[in-house]
Amino acid sequence: MSDREAPRRRVPGPARPVRPGERRPGPGARPARRPGPPRPAPRTIRLGSPRPRLRLVGLALTLVMIAFVIRLFQVQAVDASTYAAKAAQNRYVGQVLAAERGEITDRNGVALATSVDAYDITADPTMFTPEQLKTGDGPEQAAALLAPILGQSEEKLVAKLRPENKGLRYVKLAGRQTPQVWKQIKDLKSALAKKAQRDKSTVNVLSGVFSVPTSKRVYPNNELAAGILGWVNASGRGGGGIELQLDEELTGKDGKIRYAQSGGRLVPTADSTETPAVPGSDVELTIDRDIQWAAQNAISKQVAKSRADRGYVIVQDTRTGEVLAMANAPGFDPNNLSEADPDALGNAALQDAYEPGSTAKVLSMAAVLEENAATPLTHVVVPNRLHRGDRLFKDDVDHPTWYLTLNGVLAKSSNIGTILATGQLGKTQSAANKVLYDYLRRFGLGGPTGLGFPGETKGILAPPEQWSTSQQYTIPFGQGVSINAMQAASVYSTIANDGVRVEPTLVRGTKGPDGTFTRAPEPRKKRVISERTAKTLARMLESVVDDEEGTGTKARIPGYRVAGKTGTANRVDPATGKYRGYTSSFAGFAPADKPRITVYCVIQNATKGSYFGGQICGPVYKQVMEFALKTLQVPPTGAKPANYPVTFKP
Repeated sequence: MSDREAPRRRVPGPARPVRPGERRPGPGARPARRPGPPRPAPRTIRLGSPRPRLRLVGLALTLVMIAFVIRLFQVQAVDASTYAAKAAQNRYVGQVLAAERGEITDRNGVALATSVDAYDITADPTMFTPEQLKTGDGPEQAAALLAPILGQSEEKLVAKLRPENKGLRYVKLAGRQTPQVWKQIKDLKSALAKKAQRDKSTVNVLSGVFSVPTSKRVYPNNELAAGILGWVNASGRGGGGIELQLDEELTGKDGKIRYAQSGGRLVPTADSTETPAVPGSDVELTIDRDIQWAAQNAISKQVAKSRADRGYVIVQDTRTGEVLAMANAPGFDPNNLSEADPDALGNAALQDAYEPGSTAKVLSMAAVLEENAATPLTHVVVPNRLHRGDRLFKDDVDHPTWYLTLNGVLAKSSNIGTILATGQLGKTQSAANKVLYDYLRRFGLGGPTGLGFPGETKGILAPPEQWSTSQQYTIPFGQGVSINAMQAASVYSTIANDGVRVEPTLVRGTKGPDGTFTRAPEPRKKRVISERTAKTLARMLESVVDDEEGTGTKARIPGYRVAGKTGTANRVDPATGKYRGYTSSFAGFAPADKPRITVYCVIQNATKGSYFGGQICGPVYKQVMEFALKTLQVPPTGAKPANYPVTFKP
C-alpha cells in the first residue's frame, strides 16, 4: 500500500442485538453463516374421533361384566346347592355320638356289667401331609410317639395316618381307650405345641390327633358270671352271652354331631347340628351275685382239686324257674379277653352236650310210676350181670344178687334194676322205648331250654325207632343220650315243683332310659307228671342222701331234708369221639318236703382222686345248697323223713 493511499476506516454502526443462543462475534470468531432459503411451515396433524374406541372398550367391558354376572348367577342360583355341599364337605365334620350301653345287674340291682367313660383316639390324615407339617415324615414321627401309648405297631399307625385316600379326613387310631390314655396323648400334644412356639424348627406332629368321647365296658366282678354275661367286642357290640343275646336292648341308639372346623379345631361361632344319643336299657338278671359267687368258688376249687377238664354248677328257684346261679370253671375275665383261654370262653353249662349218667334215672322212675308199671315198694331182683340184646350189662360195682325195692334201685343207682323196671313200660321193648321217649321229651330233653341263650345245645335224643340195640337199654340209665346242664337241672326242678315244668329264665326284666321297668314275659308252664308221682319221687330221692345204703350221703345238710341223685357216666371225649374218662354229677333239691332250691353240679374228666359223682360233686352240692338256703332265708321244715325201704327179704 502507498503512502498516498491511506486506509479507509469503517465507522461502526449500531450494534445488532444478539439473538438468544447466538454467539456474539469477537476476536477469532467464525464469520456468521449466511442465511439459507426459508424453511417450509410445519404440518398440523389432526386426531381422529375418540368415539369408536370408547365404544369398543365399552363393549369389551360389557362382555366381561356379562360373563361375571352369568357366572355369579350360576354359582349363587343355579348350582348353589352343589357348591354349598362341596364347601360344607371340606368345612364341616360329622361324628357319631356313641350311645351309652345299658347296665347288666343281678336281681338285687348289683352291677355285673357297666360302662365307664372312654375315648376313641382319632386323627385327620390331611393334617399329616408334608404341606401341613413342613416335614415329609410326619406320620412316622407321630406313630413313634403313639405306638407305646396305644399298644399298637408303628407300621399300623403309619398306614392309618397316610391312607391311600388322600381326601380322607377321619380315621380311628384306637377305640375305647381309658381317660388315662387320652391324658397321656393330650399332655404330649400340648408339650409339643409349646415347644413349637419357642422353637420354630420344632413340628407338632400330634396336632392332627383328637379324641371322641365314648364309653368302655367293664365287669366289676371280673370272672364272676362271665359265662352268663359274655363280653363286648372292639366295635362295642355284644360278642357272647347276655351281651350278645340282648345286644339290641343294651346298645341303645347312636346320635350324630356335625360341626364346622378349621385346622382341625372347632369353630365355635359356626352352626352345628346334633342328634343326641339314646342310652341303652338296663337288664336285670335273675342271678343272685352272692349265690353265684358261692357256686363259682365251690366248683373252681373242686375242678382244681380233681384236676378235671371243667365243671359247672346251676342253682334254680324250683317255683319260678329263675336261675339264681350258673357257674363255670375254668372261667375267663371279660375285662381282659386277650389273656383268656379260648376253650374257657362261652358258657359250658349250656353249650356242652354230654351223657348224664345216673342222674337221668329219675326220668325212668318218673315214667314207671306215672304209668303205674311199679311202685316204690315193688320188688326188683338185681343180678350181678344182665344180658340184653348184644351186650352184657353190669352195675358200677360187682355185687351178689341184690334184693331191692324200686326205691332201692334208685337209692343204690343200679343200672340193671333200672333196665328191668323200664322194661315194664310196654308189652314189647319197642313199645317201652316209645313210652320212655315220650317222658324224656316232656321233661325237656332234646329241645331248647327256653333261655334262648347264644350257642345253647339241645343235646342229642334220637327218636325211639332209631335207637340201637344197646341204646334201648343204656338210655334208661343215662347213657346214649346227651343233654346240657340246664336241661338236667330243670328235670329236678320239675319234680320239686309238683310235676309242673317251668321254663328256666335268666332275665327278670329291662329298665328303659326313662326309668320304666318292663318285666320279662312269664315263662311257659307245663304239667309233666302228676303231683302224686312228683311227691313220690321226692321221697325216693331222699333215700339216696339219707339212707346209709344210698350213694349221696356226702350231700346231707344238717337240719334240712335233702333229695338228690348221684351220677357217674362214661364220658365221650369231644376231641376223639370215643369214651375216655367220666362225667361226675349230683342233682337235687331242698327242703325235700317243701322244695325251694335246685342245685346241679357236674365235673368233667376228673383225673385225680375219686371220679364218682357222690364223692366229688356231693360236697359241692352241699356247700352251694347250704349257702343258698341261708341267703334266701329258707328255714328247715322240721318234719321227719319217712323214707321208703331200700331192700326186701326174699
